[in-house]
Amino acid sequence: MNNGHHIVVLGAGYTGMLAAIRLARRTRRTGARITLVNPSSRFVERLRMHQIAAGQELADHQIPDILDGTGITFVQGAATAIDPEARRVTVDGAGTLEYDTLVYALGSATDTGKVPGAGENAFTLNGPEAAGRFAARLAEVAAAGGTVTVAGGGLTGIEAATEIAESRPGLNVTLISLDEPGGMMGPKARAHLFRALDRLGVTVETGARVTKVLPDAVELADGRLVPSDACLWTTGVKVPPLAADAGIATDDRGLILVDATLRSVSHPRIHAIGDAAAVRMAWGQIHGTCQSGLPTAQYTADTIARLLRGKDVKPFRFGYFHQPVSLGRRDAVIQFTKADDTPGRRYLRGRAAVAYKEFVSGSPLTTFRFSKRVNTTTVLSKGGRATRRPAA
Repeated sequence: MNNGHHIVVLGAGYTGMLAAIRLARRTRRTGARITLVNPSSRFVERLRMHQIAAGQELADHQIPDILDGTGITFVQGAATAIDPEARRVTVDGAGTLEYDTLVYALGSATDTGKVPGAGENAFTLNGPEAAGRFAARLAEVAAAGGTVTVAGGGLTGIEAATEIAESRPGLNVTLISLDEPGGMMGPKARAHLFRALDRLGVTVETGARVTKVLPDAVELADGRLVPSDACLWTTGVKVPPLAADAGIATDDRGLILVDATLRSVSHPRIHAIGDAAAVRMAWGQIHGTCQSGLPTAQYTADTIARLLRGKDVKPFRFGYFHQPVSLGRRDAVIQFTKADDTPGRRYLRGRAAVAYKEFVSGSPLTTFRFSKRVNTTTVLSKGGRATRRPAA
């Protein structure tokens, strides 16, 4: 028994929430206590922020309601400091929390600090409030027949641009991307993506690098000005400096360096998950997505439970499975992938892809509910042979 062993989970996003709930079930007979810390009481469905940006209303899922019946203590407040030697976390408005094991699940946010004017003149999808501010501005721009630009041609930018164009027919929407949108997909899936962009009237500026965001335009590296009454910034990510400031070993982006069991290489009592951790497989480093984040949460909850029982743990293994992309509410494309996230031969499009994407977007909340009662599995692929070798 580990009576009084205190596990503190920082961050109640997809990964932190699953880790806490699964820990509650897996450690219920050990006497461990679990505390979940998050600045807001609302659970944020990051996979749906582009829907809020387009003016749609989403359900308000409250964290205490999700945790009901788990025995987890919820502390609302922002973690402002970690003392890894004293094993103590300072939480704004809640004092300090001492821990025996810390799960660091503070995710990333869109970085507007590297391009002049982006912080002052661009909107982001960094939470419901930020997405809501863009939605309010979007309504004004649409009423005036103006122009919206979406900076960043990754999956988030694609979903935002298509959602906006579908919800506001006739609005001028321009997607600006340094690389070709959908470049990570196979040719057939990418062709469907571009047909959807064309059908929705989205103008695509490929090979364009934004050098400045102005109140009424976006400046490109070639000197051109693209008119923009509202710019949505979806490119570049940053993580909180909390871990680096605490002296925890991090990489040059601030991600916690972890070993094969997702424990900090400098402070083994700290487990890092999701896009807070620099997780390497033999084929390369995992990039922060819900698809990879949930398996790290599942693995870490199981690992901590095994350690509390004095059992050995096996290294974390993960391989990518798909790239699901919504193209508005009535279209989508799903590229199935190899373990290293390069495109495979299969893909879905149209109605089947819409149903698939909706299942994916709604699956975390379903997983939370089931995880209260059973040990659900979130790992679609362990990567086969590609992850049996140790990371370089």
